[in-house]
Amino acid sequence: MSRGATPDITVRPMREDDWPAVRQIYREGIATGQATFEVEAPDWNRFDSSRLAAHRLVAEAPGVGILGWAAVSAVSARPVYAGVLEHSVYVSEAARGRGIGSLLLRSLIAATEQDGIWTIQASVFPENEPSLRLHLAHGFRVVGRREKIARMAHGPEVGQWRDTVLIERRTQVL
Repeated sequence: MSRGATPDITVRPMREDDWPAVRQIYREGIATGQATFEVEAPDWNRFDSSRLAAHRLVAEAPGVGILGWAAVSAVSARPVYAGVLEHSVYVSEAARGRGIGSLLLRSLIAATEQDGIWTIQASVFPENEPSLRLHLAHGFRVVGRREKIARMAHGPEVGQWRDTVLIERRTQVL
């Protein structure tokens, strides 16, 4: 377990019984219109089958519960890309600005590097400046911008094309 921004917050592996809290945080992110193209949080079975079990984390505080989560997906089934993952980090609305995202990201980086992962990547909306700042502070770099990569299917921007910024972090360990 990692300790983070405040001494009572710990990071641990995500369990299936964490799903209701994780799903609620995911829904809060979706509602912002700045976190994902997803329209709704999946059910546990879909989440479970689309994320690698080895690198699912939650940040929690005693008496408060889950404050955020991180998870990864393989970017390809091809063996040569086994060390390249796409990740997500979500923090509950009530816990934003308290270092939870930083704590989760540091923990995710350490765990993936320990398992021989050489690249972690993500696509972030350019308007999501807090997420971009967080990632840049943890060694991610901007690889490029994908213009009009997909249309929004929810919120006030339904049907509007959105850009994403492709970011990646290459390990210094290998």
